[in-house]
Amino acid sequence: MKRRGNPDYLEILKMAGPTVSVIIAAYNAMPYVTRSVTSVAEQTIGRDALEIIAVNDGSTDGTAKELERLADEFPGLLQVVHQENSGGPSAPRNAGLDLARGKFVFFLDADDHLGPEALERMVTMAEENGTDIVLGKMVGVGGRGLPMSMFRSNQPKTDVFSSRVYWALNPLKLFRRELLERHALRFPTGMPVGEDQPFTALAYLHASGISVIADYDCLFCTLRDDGGNITVRTKGSEPRLRFLAAMVDLILENVPPGPGRDHLAHRHLTVDVPHVLDSHLVHEPRPQQLKSLAEIAEIIAPLWHEGMNDRLSAMARVRLHLVRHGMLDEVLELVRFEKGLADSKAATPVLLDGGRAYARYPFLRDPARAVPDACYDVTGQLGIRHHVSRAELRGTALHLAGHAYLHRVETRDVTTGLVLRERDSGTEFRLPVTHTAAPGLGADADEGAYAYDLAGFEAVVDITTAADGKPLDDGLWDISLAVGAQGVSREVRIGSRRADDVSGKASTRVVDTGAGLRAVTLYTTNPHGNFTLDLGEKKHGVRSHLRFDGIRWATGAPTELEIAGRCTLAEYPESALAVVLDDGHGGSASFAAVRGDGTFVVRLNVTELTAGEWTGELRLGEWALPLPVLPKKLAPAKWRRRGLPWYAKPVPGAGNRFALQVARTNLIKAVTGKLKA
Repeated sequence: MKRRGNPDYLEILKMAGPTVSVIIAAYNAMPYVTRSVTSVAEQTIGRDALEIIAVNDGSTDGTAKELERLADEFPGLLQVVHQENSGGPSAPRNAGLDLARGKFVFFLDADDHLGPEALERMVTMAEENGTDIVLGKMVGVGGRGLPMSMFRSNQPKTDVFSSRVYWALNPLKLFRRELLERHALRFPTGMPVGEDQPFTALAYLHASGISVIADYDCLFCTLRDDGGNITVRTKGSEPRLRFLAAMVDLILENVPPGPGRDHLAHRHLTVDVPHVLDSHLVHEPRPQQLKSLAEIAEIIAPLWHEGMNDRLSAMARVRLHLVRHGMLDEVLELVRFEKGLADSKAATPVLLDGGRAYARYPFLRDPARAVPDACYDVTGQLGIRHHVSRAELRGTALHLAGHAYLHRVETRDVTTGLVLRERDSGTEFRLPVTHTAAPGLGADADEGAYAYDLAGFEAVVDITTAADGKPLDDGLWDISLAVGAQGVSREVRIGSRRADDVSGKASTRVVDTGAGLRAVTLYTTNPHGNFTLDLGEKKHGVRSHLRFDGIRWATGAPTELEIAGRCTLAEYPESALAVVLDDGHGGSASFAAVRGDGTFVVRLNVTELTAGEWTGELRLGEWALPLPVLPKKLAPAKWRRRGLPWYAKPVPGAGNRFALQVARTNLIKAVTGKLKA
């Protein structure tokens, strides 16, 4: 791996001791532990930057013997500790942490293994960004399910409240050891599952910064063939409710009420609660089910409040309502419904009423259950499916076409319209679209349950009239669709989904509006790829599209000064590009450019110029570009006017500006010069 940043800092760290202590808690980990240890020993960071501490937690399957063999294979690198079985990974991890000497600590399960560059990349990320924790991208092996929402992109420095890192509460990460020691962080013992959550959560909350590596597979997590992963071995609601209660207390004690607390609560309410219900509570005898359900309701009561509902899915709202009210039979029916929904290829239908959409989940408007409609409201979560098949600027008009519809809302009583919104001022204008047929749209999804035959649209945005009949002001005008049908409407930016032949590359034009020339650029935003109109060169300048290639006397026309260049504008008015010369005394001359394919040539017939010192520029309406400096060695042009000799040549000492001297030859000086020669 090529090191980023200062290549010497790892060498400095090595001199002070190991850079990383890798702690492996091992219990009956054969045959996985061999690969686990080997993957650490083969890290590109180098063995002199590493120490491996493997703690055998009373294994009975040959793990102890294999660890001793590996210690002989990697002398001075692998330290093996044997202890009686503790019943979970907390005690062996703590034992390893007590022995660790590295600047950083990485906890690796004996079932898992590292990508070759993982530790070097993570240490580099931590040091370059001054962060205390680094999450490396995880990959599931053998069907192992893993949290992935935090690995959508690299995050050099973030925190627990403005990212999705809290959705990964396992400790399989790089920690700065000073952080752990300063806050005396250790894994709680006596918890058969979930012991890693309090440890990792507190580390997140105390960290000065957190990094995420998403562009390299750092950690490979294995689902064991024998079902030996501890989370798989441990059954029942009770152990999970213990750590859920501990996590709720942790949040209440360390995070004040507000958006930050709600962000962390969201993870437990939507991950841990449904997991307890659908994987454990459903398998318990009814008395235990009633007891567990009451405990869940009591545990989550401090976290769930009505103000959180907008960030929760409708399914989560319904589930939490049933839990809060102790509705066991309804909870069990909802779990069965969810399992069937996961196996279905069709999304749940919606009820449309009063401009709102409600998911037809169990007990919707069932008077015997009285679950509030608000629990089922999915208006804000309705998917918007859209596609642009045409986006083309012609003159002053942008022509758009494509289709757009609300998922699960058939295209009856369509109200879709176009929205232009200026990014800084918020000024917006709504324009009508022509609704067009889209036969068969939707037939390949949801088992053909929904039809969107009138989802097509065509629209024309003329910048001279789009502002309620007036020209649009200069600005960045973001383009959206207000997609509506059957009384429900949602807005979406368009462009991210478009046909292959619809370019997202910026296209700058100079167009004649009838009231003058105007710059307009159609481009797509980065990184989302949505269309925006740039009026008035807010981001895309016209001058950057003009450049000169050279200046010389034209071949075969020794009195014509030829200026060649390139113009990469997608469009500009015919004959609008010209060279304009000025003699400094009120005299001027204009020479139109001859256009080519992305090129232009301007020929200045110097015989048309009066005597004087001429300067000039290339003009395109209000835009001007100084002409290139005349080459010093450019030979004079000579001609006769009314029988007298004239010449044109670069002005001596003109410096870095175009300056052409046109004058009649002084015959006396010319003769005298020849005689002296």
